[in-house]
Amino acid sequence: MILFIKLLLAHLLGDFIWQPNSWVSHKEANKHKSVYLYLHILLHGVLAAVLVGEVSFVPYAVFIVVTHGIIDLIKLNFQKPKNKRTWFVVDQIAHLLVLIGVVLLYENKAFPYFWKDNEFWILITGILLLTKPTSIFIKTIISIWAPESQNSHQDNSLIAAGNYIGILERLFVFGFILTGHFEAIGFLLAAKSIFRFGDLKEAKDRKLTEYVLIGTLISFGIAILAGLIVQALLLQLP
Repeated sequence: MILFIKLLLAHLLGDFIWQPNSWVSHKEANKHKSVYLYLHILLHGVLAAVLVGEVSFVPYAVFIVVTHGIIDLIKLNFQKPKNKRTWFVVDQIAHLLVLIGVVLLYENKAFPYFWKDNEFWILITGILLLTKPTSIFIKTIISIWAPESQNSHQDNSLIAAGNYIGILERLFVFGFILTGHFEAIGFLLAAKSIFRFGDLKEAKDRKLTEYVLIGTLISFGIAILAGLIVQALLLQLP
């Protein structure tokens, strides 16, 4: 585990802390012709080797340099202004997967087969249930009470912000239950109520207030129920 922590630290230093914006701009403009691309990937290798501090790790540091360069080149050549965020996420996931692979190879450990673990299937099902499926379910249930003022307020909101907020709050509740922090659920509900108070107060619409309250309580209720069910299933595993 400590090896992965050191490699992750090296990645964070190389990709975010010690990479100036001027380097990023130059790489995006010149791609493989940018000298900063090669300085950037070399920095990653040096940081990894230094932080690990073992001569036997040098070949693996070279591997990190090569794979980091390949991943960055793919991102630089395929990303466009409209999909830049997507490529950023893909880029970071790819780098992390490489680091995990390096750790497993260096420590001579077998690759974990998550799909053979019953705990994995229970957790992933619970998590996925609380994302889009629950959002669609809640939207369908409360659509019969949707006030007209709700549509007017959407013009001043971020696109799909309410949907993402709902997903995040359910995942937080799910995590709080599995870790035994039930008091944090009350804190989360109170925090959301405070942030929504001003919006609902300005709306001066009782129907909108009731609509939001119903949606919030259903969302929290489903998250709590899913968390308790998953927790019970996990406890039954041998």
